[in-house]
Amino acid sequence: MVITPQLEAYSRQMRKKLNLQFDLLSDKQNRVASEFGLTFSLPGDLREVYRKLGVDLPRFNGDDSWTLPMPARFVIGQQSTVRYVLADPDYTVRPEPQDTIDALRKLQ
Repeated sequence: MVITPQLEAYSRQMRKKLNLQFDLLSDKQNRVASEFGLTFSLPGDLREVYRKLGVDLPRFNGDDSWTLPMPARFVIGQQSTVRYVLADPDYTVRPEPQDTIDALRKLQ
């Protein structure tokens, strides 16, 4: 499952375009991400770069906050206990897929 600040219509388009086989949930105005302390506002100079690249966050996300969530991965057990988490403000830091698979196997 993926949680995104994108409006549902854009997520449906992405799911169809990429033939994704998992759920895409919408976190309007990054409310859930904010509760987890995972959001940041893009500074003005970066907003301008996004605009020049044709990335219209206000349109895709349905608000003009220019706020994005940090990439994060959570594995949550059936008792609603967080069993694994990786969140890093550096978007290039991502867990190895095997790390997530190992965390999921520990739930069994």
